[in-house]
Amino acid sequence: MDIVDPRIETYMASRLSRFDEPVLLEMEERARERGFPIVGRNCGVTLEVLARGVGARRIIELGSGFGYSGYWHSRAVGPAGELHLTDGDPANETSARDYLGRAGLLAPVTFHVGDAVTALQTLPGEFDVIYDDIDKDGYPAAWLAACERIRVGGLYICDNVLWSGRVPADGETPDGVTDAIREHNALIAEDERYVSTIVPTRDGVMVAVRIS
Repeated sequence: MDIVDPRIETYMASRLSRFDEPVLLEMEERARERGFPIVGRNCGVTLEVLARGVGARRIIELGSGFGYSGYWHSRAVGPAGELHLTDGDPANETSARDYLGRAGLLAPVTFHVGDAVTALQTLPGEFDVIYDDIDKDGYPAAWLAACERIRVGGLYICDNVLWSGRVPADGETPDGVTDAIREHNALIAEDERYVSTIVPTRDGVMVAVRIS
């Protein structure tokens, strides 16, 4: 099911045409041609707005693909910031470095090939933003690892938390992925250190701000 009326999604996207530039358009075309699941422009701009809103200078993405979400996060942190991208496929690192390099957004980037949560655990210190977009059955474990590593005032952001409407649907046939996302969402809602909401853009974006 469509989370948001497609006409509204189209209207939202039409307000973002000023971001058209060759590398971004190339990344979006690659995703369309290959059926690669990028966050899309509506969500991408949302990520940048949220990161800029908390003055983010240190971000890690748990799951980065070929760098599309990293494009927006790099814009947010700027060349003097710190952006850690993660993916299990070495070919995605090559593509991300190419795209972000040509877009002038590579300066803050460190790429980690391998398990995203493991990469997080190897890095010291707190983050301003932790963005989660790994395999959905890994969401609960990713939250448990991430929630301890975000500074007060920082954000945990996660994509696909409505899962095409299957997560909130009554009577939905149980499956491991949907159940994992439901568990993830419940863990966040119950954590009194965070205030959270689900933004119904595209496939549902969880945004949780740490307050204590």
